[in-house]
Amino acid sequence: MFIDEFLTYTRCELNLSAHTVLSYKTDLEQWRDYATDHGRYDFDPADITVADIRSWLAQMAGEGITPRTIRRKTQALRAFYRFMIKRHGMQSNPASEIALAKTAKPLPVYVVPGETNKMLDTEIDTDNFREVRNRLILTMFYSTGMRRDELITLLDANVDTSKGELKVLGKRNKERIIPFGKELTDLILTYRRLRSRDVVSSPERFFVKEDGEPLYPKLVYNLVHEAMSMADVHASRMSPHVLRHSFATDMLNNGAELPAVQKLLGHQSLATTQIYTHITYKELQQNYKLAHPRASKRKGG
Repeated sequence: MFIDEFLTYTRCELNLSAHTVLSYKTDLEQWRDYATDHGRYDFDPADITVADIRSWLAQMAGEGITPRTIRRKTQALRAFYRFMIKRHGMQSNPASEIALAKTAKPLPVYVVPGETNKMLDTEIDTDNFREVRNRLILTMFYSTGMRRDELITLLDANVDTSKGELKVLGKRNKERIIPFGKELTDLILTYRRLRSRDVVSSPERFFVKEDGEPLYPKLVYNLVHEAMSMADVHASRMSPHVLRHSFATDMLNNGAELPAVQKLLGHQSLATTQIYTHITYKELQQNYKLAHPRASKRKGG
């Protein structure tokens, strides 16, 4: 009765989606089956203790239920008992004392150096504005770790080839300086020459379309996705942000200090940058297992 009433409340008063209501129904019915030993006892939410809920969650963990699912079921219980307090006068929410299960954060997708080189080293017509611009976009993403919005809004006045640096306006309107090398310098000079010849003489934005108008996000995404596809990149996603991840990963793999990469990426917290160290350590583990003669040796083997 209580569960059905709660589901009606979520559907009719909270206007939650049918999918969410169905998830609540499944989770709470499973909880009821556990709490009543599959119907041997009456279901009385007021008799439930924190220990009862912990016991149920522990049983699921022992059965191999994922932390994400356990987290969802805990949240369902919290919502149900909030309803019981509001509508039926319960004094406390036993599920509120249960810490939510931590879910593993997926590692960033990145491109291995060999595939990056294949994408950036294919021949282009260096007298064609669009081909040079598109190659410069790819190279700038990988060479600087810029975000897509940062690249689109990059001002021509903030790209200094004499100093080999560019000024980026990042999140929260924070500016940062990013250095770059000769490859990017040469491409920038070629791009500016063709832009001046074929498009406009002195645009405010650094990157423009053939008609002189600024780039837009979907255009940049599409050209990156197409270039990665043409290079047979083996990645679950093909986007500008993947090239940013590749920049960070390769910098750390080649000896860059974590705080330096943090500043280049414009991360406010070092903890955000540290996720890339998990990638490099994962590669280290894989190389060890493949190369060391006793890495995969089992006991009794």
